Amino acid sequence: MGQGEGPVAGKPDVAGEADAGGHSVICLRLMRLFPRVMRGMRRYQDQTTPQTPATLGPRHVAALEQLRDGPLTVGVLAARLGLTLSTVSGVLAGLDQAGFIERAADQADRRRTIVQITPGARGAVERWLDGAAAPLARVLDRLADDERTAFLKAMDMLEAEFRTGDPGDADGAP
Repeated sequence: MGQGEGPVAGKPDVAGEADAGGHSVICLRLMRLFPRVMRGMRRYQDQTTPQTPATLGPRHVAALEQLRDGPLTVGVLAARLGLTLSTVSGVLAGLDQAGFIERAADQADRRRTIVQITPGARGAVERWLDGAAAPLARVLDRLADDERTAFLKAMDMLEAEFRTGDPGDADGAP
């Protein structure tokens, strides 16, 4: 078996890498891999983006993904995306210009704005979101349930680490 080649042909030997050089080998590999994966996802998203008067990108996809299940207030959408209200307003302006969303004052509280995908654009939005996620979905489909669960758990933990971690605290010690 070659270095980095696991007991299953073509699958990396992550346990072997950890034994050989500790977590640093795996961390370095992931640090090289993540930017390539993100570039690939952006390129694929760009290829699936519908032609609209507005330039749309990853933040627009993220906002539409949140709106997919129904209307939200702008504040709730901003909180879910981890963005400021002004940034979300800019994202929504682009989606509005593209004809994908509509905004209306909340009848219960006129200070709040409700945003939703327009009924006429729902089909195009669904195709775009499903198309943008297709490579990821294909890879996840090839994983066993326990592998998918472990992968998602690791991504959630990593995201939480970046959200709450102190960059100056490399080893987690006080």
